[in-house]
Amino acid sequence: MRVHLCVVGRLRKGPEKDLIDDYLNRFNKSGRAFGLGPVSVVEVEDKKGGGMAAEADLLRRAIPKGSKLAIMDERGVVMTSPAFAKKLGGWADTGVSDLAIVIGGADGIDPSLRAEADFAISFGKMVWPHMLVRVMISEQLYRAASILGGGPYHRA
Repeated sequence: MRVHLCVVGRLRKGPEKDLIDDYLNRFNKSGRAFGLGPVSVVEVEDKKGGGMAAEADLLRRAIPKGSKLAIMDERGVVMTSPAFAKKLGGWADTGVSDLAIVIGGADGIDPSLRAEADFAISFGKMVWPHMLVRVMISEQLYRAASILGGGPYHRA
């Protein structure tokens, strides 16, 4: 199952990018055995200032046709890392070929795009900067692959 991180905003060089690259490289290596990956990052940017609706249109164009759509949203399901791993593994095992994980901009995800989502994930009731959410979901993807493989990374 290919994973596509479809995100609002451009990430410049720095510690967040270094962490994301590291975790996604680890995921690509460890997830392969379970039919997970590769992961790609598609960044969109609303240069015209059209707000959430314009961002949603750009994100829709970035999402591969036929993808399972998961959004990062504070109203989503708060889950444990093992539950997230089970969800990913289940999608891969049932033939989902593409998973798009969407991270919105500073104002979140447009309600129309949120309504199209198959699943919504939350990292808690706090609002996180979208660049940190990118780091956190990248780490959780790697952790999920590690859990599915029975690796030592996740200690529960």
